[in-house]
Amino acid sequence: MRRKVLTFMMCMLMVGTLVACAKTEQSKKTEDEKKAEEKETKELKDVTFVLDWTPNTNHTGVYVAIEKGYYEDAGLKVKVVQPPEDGAAVLVASGGAQFGVDFQDYLVPAFSGDNQLPVTAVAGIIQHNTSGIVSLKGNGITSPKGMCGKKYATWELEIEQAMLKYLVEKDGGKFQDVTMIPSTVTDVASALQTKEVDDVWIYYAWDGIALEQKGIENDFFFFKDFDEALDYYSPVIIANDDYLKDCPEETKDFLRATKKGYEYAMEHPEEAAEILVKAAPELDKDIVLASQKWLKDQYQSDAPYWGYIDEKRWDAFYDWLYDNGVVKEKIPHGTGFSNEYLQK
Repeated sequence: MRRKVLTFMMCMLMVGTLVACAKTEQSKKTEDEKKAEEKETKELKDVTFVLDWTPNTNHTGVYVAIEKGYYEDAGLKVKVVQPPEDGAAVLVASGGAQFGVDFQDYLVPAFSGDNQLPVTAVAGIIQHNTSGIVSLKGNGITSPKGMCGKKYATWELEIEQAMLKYLVEKDGGKFQDVTMIPSTVTDVASALQTKEVDDVWIYYAWDGIALEQKGIENDFFFFKDFDEALDYYSPVIIANDDYLKDCPEETKDFLRATKKGYEYAMEHPEEAAEILVKAAPELDKDIVLASQKWLKDQYQSDAPYWGYIDEKRWDAFYDWLYDNGVVKEKIPHGTGFSNEYLQK
């Protein structure tokens, strides 16, 4: 009888040990999979991000953040949409998108005049202005005054022409000697090679790189190299003002994930290029890769962290517009941007 009791007790002890081990393993499993389970069950908040144009390397960080799950980790489901005809700022201002891409020069009407828009720039995608004038090599257009006697493709925008007039005359030329050809150039190489125009305003990170990839020798000058007031932010991420007020933490989450996406693109340009091409297979892979490699040093450049907007440079451009009569009323310093939502 005693032997049976001892046998029973030993069996119970073993069962108890097995149960305890099972509970311990279950506890470990719960801890190990806790984050994954929370991610699966957590309801993601929808966020719409509107582009300024078709997908390109300005937008790579956003596509990386989507592909790598950075937004999901932040509790967000980001949808990228194309801009309406009246621009990204209008859609963001109306609440049709929480965030979007725009340019400091294009945002002037949003911050001045009678039809201002409730939007704020919350991150600089590229730290310095990479736009300027391109022409075929040897055409004599190596500085603004070289545009005199040549045909320039103009968008017929007031700010555009005011900038060019200022630069040409500052460089010793006469702006009236520049022939303005109204044209929205979509193929820069073709426009230059067919002599449709002699020079075009481009953003070097895309069209400049594309010309090089096609083996087309060219001359190019940056606007910022001729006047520091023209080293404005192009492009920036803008946000709806009501959204910023009502959802500040969600805004920070979005920008934190976006910043991580651009940092990845800086550190891994080849992989980032592949992610962009996967999202937009219509793009030329060689141009995307070359552009991505060039931009890896431009996204943050000399800023303390990605997305930072320097108040002095931001205000200097709007001061320049007022001083040159482009806007009738001076835009108050600090208007239209915020670093408040960015992670340092």
